[in-house]
Amino acid sequence: MNLFLYNLFISCYYASIRVAAFFGNQKAKQWIGGRKNIFQKLIELRANNSELIWFHCSSLGEFEQGRPVMEKLRMQNSSRNIGSRIVLTFFSPSGYEVRKNYSGADFIFYLPLDTMQNARRFIELVNPDAVYFVKYEYWHHYFHSLKEKNIPLYIVSAIFREDQVFFRWYGKFFRNMLKCVTHFFVQDEASLKKINALGFNNAIVAGDTRFDRVSEIVNHQKEIPLIEKFAYRKRVIVAGSTWIEDERLLTYLELSTLNYKLVIAPHEISEQRISEIVKLLGTNTLRYSQATEQNISEADVLIIDSIGMLSSLYKYGWVTYVGGGLSKGIHNILEAAVYGKPVFFGPNFHKAAEAKALIEKGGAFSVNNFNGLKSHLEKFLKDDSAYSSACEVSRKFVAENTGAAEKIIQFTQKII
Repeated sequence: MNLFLYNLFISCYYASIRVAAFFGNQKAKQWIGGRKNIFQKLIELRANNSELIWFHCSSLGEFEQGRPVMEKLRMQNSSRNIGSRIVLTFFSPSGYEVRKNYSGADFIFYLPLDTMQNARRFIELVNPDAVYFVKYEYWHHYFHSLKEKNIPLYIVSAIFREDQVFFRWYGKFFRNMLKCVTHFFVQDEASLKKINALGFNNAIVAGDTRFDRVSEIVNHQKEIPLIEKFAYRKRVIVAGSTWIEDERLLTYLELSTLNYKLVIAPHEISEQRISEIVKLLGTNTLRYSQATEQNISEADVLIIDSIGMLSSLYKYGWVTYVGGGLSKGIHNILEAAVYGKPVFFGPNFHKAAEAKALIEKGGAFSVNNFNGLKSHLEKFLKDDSAYSSACEVSRKFVAENTGAAEKIIQFTQKII
């Protein structure tokens, strides 16, 4: 690919979003609407001369990885009496719409589309002192505009794999983007070897900042009285970020026979999806929004139809199930593992290094179907030591991998 083809792709992408918005796609409408008059809003950013740091995340998952660095940087600068401000941008509505009121950033915007004009104007207006892009985001015009202005650019929690475009015979155009990066903070040794093989030595293994994030969540975990009442003296399976394939697998659970209860927090909570789950799982099912002190104890299945609860829900589980592994790929297993719970998920986990590592250690288990899940549950029922061991492995796995955010902050402060 060359610059002409890249610009053509960006134009076609924009056109497809416009078409989707015209035909009523809600996310496309948000993507378009959220970018209206954005440059007028950016003018106020440099109202004073305090330090300004720009963080960019594609979506909600990347935000959770960047968040520990943002918060630690703000805390450190505050202790040093440095009046830094943070600009946070998102590419996707699924990130922006959920975190547009996040108190840890001073300004939160959608990122304008990556054209030369947009990138130069955005960076001219924001004029950041340093920039942190999280994990997978690589944009040609933004990267080159930052390099032209000698603004430090860091990639946080980066992952490099053989199937990425950088390692293809036609990937020279994309490899040239990497030359604009001041430093890469990669998650693991495999990624370090990959980036080194391309001739880049400005990288270190810092780890995955999601470990820091989930540990922080546990330190400030929320009590949910209704969930406590639902779970009282029952073995609860907490299934988070589920898709329809996951829910179909879970329908085979013999809840009443084995003294189980089931909490499902689906990946999407539209009325259509919630109704679909209710129909699938049968009569003794209750929506969280309809739960009361009087009716919640009687339900066998509780469906979470509210956002923002999942990270606190996992602690109520006897075991946990993380969705996505029977479809596009598993979601964040660390939110469950941090509570010292055995974690189950489908077979599509191979892009998640933490999932592979936790399977090897014995705290996580991949299942292809209900029989696979059932055999593990039966083992835990019969063997308390096997269950306790899996719990301890999960807990230690998270505890031993925290500290990435601190490494990143210390390193970048030396460069700045």
